[in-house]
Amino acid sequence: MKPRHRRLILVAAGLAALSITAALVLNAFRSNLVFFFTPTQVADREAPVNKTFRIGGLVEKGSLKHLPDGVTVQFVVTDTAKSIPVRYKGILPDLFSEGKGVVAQGRLEPDGVFVAHQVLAKHDANYMPPDAAAALKAAHSARLAQ
Repeated sequence: MKPRHRRLILVAAGLAALSITAALVLNAFRSNLVFFFTPTQVADREAPVNKTFRIGGLVEKGSLKHLPDGVTVQFVVTDTAKSIPVRYKGILPDLFSEGKGVVAQGRLEPDGVFVAHQVLAKHDANYMPPDAAAALKAAHSARLAQ
């Protein structure tokens, strides 16, 4: 085999290996990508069913209920326009409370209940995720326009 052919085979093998590696990395990235949706978007069926995503807004006052098993809680997340019921099994963050901002990650069940496997609460008086703040502002503006 000539050196020229050997180099051509090595370059082709290198490109094939690089292509396979890039495809595997992109596939792993796509499967771990989590999108954010507001309660209005979820209610309007813009959110995926049977896929993990995040929902954010405010915990509706008077909606927090602890179930008898002692670990499961139910609450409602709202963006002041629409509300979505959330069920979470685990320990809530210390800063979690009604009327405060929250972001929950999980899946939407066919019955319309969002089953969260992670709940994040805001960490100080001025913080809210930018997407959640923008969504709340847009929902509030739309409600005022009606």
